[in-house]
Amino acid sequence: MLSEPRSGRLAAWGNALLAGIVSPDDAVLAIVGDDAVHRVQGLPGESAPVGLTLALGRLRALGVTGLRVALPAPGHPLGLSGPPEFNARALDAGEAVVCHGAAVGLVPEVYGAGPAGDVHVEVVWHVLPVREAPPADVPSLGEAERELAEALREATEVLSRLDVAGSGPVAEAAIDAYRARAEGARGREVLAPGYPPRAARVLELAQRVGLLVSLAAGNGHGGAVSASEMGARAAALRPVERTARRARVAAYNSVVEEREKGAR
Repeated sequence: MLSEPRSGRLAAWGNALLAGIVSPDDAVLAIVGDDAVHRVQGLPGESAPVGLTLALGRLRALGVTGLRVALPAPGHPLGLSGPPEFNARALDAGEAVVCHGAAVGLVPEVYGAGPAGDVHVEVVWHVLPVREAPPADVPSLGEAERELAEALREATEVLSRLDVAGSGPVAEAAIDAYRARAEGARGREVLAPGYPPRAARVLELAQRVGLLVSLAAGNGHGGAVSASEMGARAAALRPVERTARRARVAAYNSVVEEREKGAR
């Protein structure tokens, strides 16, 4: 499974816990993953950082019924709704979790601790006020799936013309991305229990499209020897990366969106 943002793990398994599908121990184990420990700082009523199990229970008591992901980038506040302080912290981190049902959000701060050669990762989630408003630029699952397929086709054509996706791992990533559309069963591993198969399919495709972008961007100059050709490659990759991020957010947020539709 390709690596995913910590906000994705927190939202996915937090949603499964809030829905009563998984136990607190299983949820925390999945959220922490390979990190050493996660703590939550700034919870209402707590003067010091607390563990994830207590924090998730406290969020439920505050009225939180779902967790959404935000994956902002400069010029693209994807999944955010304000205020500026929260948006700025989320942009610095490149990710955040926004609570549904209570006006708070969580932004991770990652630390490396321990001696050289034995460094372990600790994460502190900072709880901050958020504005209760629709998140920015988040598509539906159906829209995300269509956009991903189209963006991938266009980018692969451009990169092939520039001779940067014609061989090696870049081409393999492109092929895998296409195959992922039809491999929903394997894709179910990328999300927590309770998510629809389509969300898992969209997330896995978005992961693989993101891999294609990173490989192409890191493939040196490839055949794009002129400044204009290098600019064309960058222009081709930019909207694909944006589309992949939007699709990831749509997949993680799908259970909250479906719950909201059902409540209307």
